[in-house]
Amino acid sequence: MSFFDASYDSAIQNVYCDKTRHISVDIKREDQIHPLVSGNKFRKLKYNIIQAFSEKNHTILTYGGAFSNHIAATATAANICGLKSIGVIRGEELKHKLEENPNHNPTLSYAQQQDMQLHFISRKDYKKKDDTNEIKKLQQRFGSFYRIPEGGTNALAVKGCEEILSASDKKYDVIACCVGTGGTLAGIINSTCKHQHVYGFSALKNHNHAEIKQWVKRDNWTIFQDNNFGGYAKTNPQLIEFINSFYRCTSIKLDPIYTGKMLYQLFKMIEQNHFKNNTKILIIHTGGLQGIIGFNQQQSLKNKPCIEF
Repeated sequence: MSFFDASYDSAIQNVYCDKTRHISVDIKREDQIHPLVSGNKFRKLKYNIIQAFSEKNHTILTYGGAFSNHIAATATAANICGLKSIGVIRGEELKHKLEENPNHNPTLSYAQQQDMQLHFISRKDYKKKDDTNEIKKLQQRFGSFYRIPEGGTNALAVKGCEEILSASDKKYDVIACCVGTGGTLAGIINSTCKHQHVYGFSALKNHNHAEIKQWVKRDNWTIFQDNNFGGYAKTNPQLIEFINSFYRCTSIKLDPIYTGKMLYQLFKMIEQNHFKNNTKILIIHTGGLQGIIGFNQQQSLKNKPCIEF
């Protein structure tokens, strides 16, 4: 359990400074917490795993897709903490592909190496994953387990994400974070100061604001979803070039699903004079870098540009 006992205040790195308008952009390097349990995944899992231990439950069960950051992080964290883990994976076809060639999917192969038991189900059944009857079926099959939702978001995950910001971050006017299930953004909103506004950059085409509203009581936040490049996991050469250019300039890696799209849109907003003079912006780097290997693998098969790392 010592893995989650430590308190982390991630390093801050400046990546942009407009000396004319005095607009600055810093990045909080949550991606550096751990190579595989990095960023928001560490924060979301912290109190969930502590709760599993308090309930004397030694098996974690959770959900994810083919290249899920959450699956990789949960498998790692459970293994480090001496817990068993079960991953319910969307797509029965992935099982056969993985059996034929373990290199077909680096994320799922890695999860298996971390002793996670993978349970593949159809995409139709996956849509019913939160139904009580479906959960009972899993309990009958695997026995007792501590269940964590897809993406890791629940009340304990939000509590963990409330620890991302620290007292030294009060100087910023805007806090920017990418959004998936919304738990990370909710935790950040709950820990902001009155003068701060939170910008959430959605990885989804149509984000459900209610998912965030259930966890927060403040209204100092806005969701942007104009530059999601067509929807979740959709990219184009322009985005890949931006990610590679950003890496060459800053030595900071960005993933193409979340952080890459967020930074791309934020810098477009700066170019379009969206921010007032003297605005101090803090970007939360939520990690997600493990998926780059699988992404590049798929890009290479299609003769499309890859991410430098």
